[in-house]
Amino acid sequence: MVTGASSGIGEATARLLRARGWEVVGVARRADRLAALAAETGVVARAADLTDADDIAALAAWLDETGGVDALVHIAGGARGTDRIEDGDPEDWRWMFEVNVLAGQQLVASLLPTLRRAADDVGHADLLFVTSTAAQTAYPGGGGYNAAKAGESMLVHALRQELNGEPLRVTEIAPGMVRTEEFTLNRLGGDRAAADKLYEGVEAPLVAEDVADVIAYALDAPGHVNLDLVTLRPVAQSAQHLLARGPLKTR
Repeated sequence: MVTGASSGIGEATARLLRARGWEVVGVARRADRLAALAAETGVVARAADLTDADDIAALAAWLDETGGVDALVHIAGGARGTDRIEDGDPEDWRWMFEVNVLAGQQLVASLLPTLRRAADDVGHADLLFVTSTAAQTAYPGGGGYNAAKAGESMLVHALRQELNGEPLRVTEIAPGMVRTEEFTLNRLGGDRAAADKLYEGVEAPLVAEDVADVIAYALDAPGHVNLDLVTLRPVAQSAQHLLARGPLKTR
């Protein structure tokens, strides 16, 4: 099951896993986009709002009824705003915590029974979370997103320890700069010019397919191999705050 499958990294992951022979349930709020993805790729579409506990419970029940799931790939999330902490909108912070942290916790609580059954059947099961390098390094204007993604990252680390002794792999993928169709645009309230400016002059930022490729590698690795944490960035971004603009060239 891939969450956030209607666009960006989630959509790219659903497409790639289908191409590699996985049966994929794609989950997102936008049923129309999921339906188009399903028609094109064979992904099974399931619309759900992962900030709604009832939707998550219904999703878990439906998965049980239709055969269960052996990998949870939780990509849905997002950022809102670039305000300083003193100027931040509490509603933006609340939304970021709900979509990045609470949704993950509720998915784990709801899906662990079916994941355990899958592990008993096939030898192992997976819980994979896409966080961000924002979970690792704070930056001005990122306080709310930093806090939310750091919270999600700590959820992953604690979960891995809590599941020690079970054949359940818990993986965190933390991308740096990724240029997708919606993430930065949504964060900046639909300001296309500001979103484009962020990537201006950056040679080859990551794209959604790059992250999807790492996710697929983690899932396809031998069952005894766990990729605890993979941090990936474009070559032009050697640290969260250090971004080269202009052509990459040797000195």
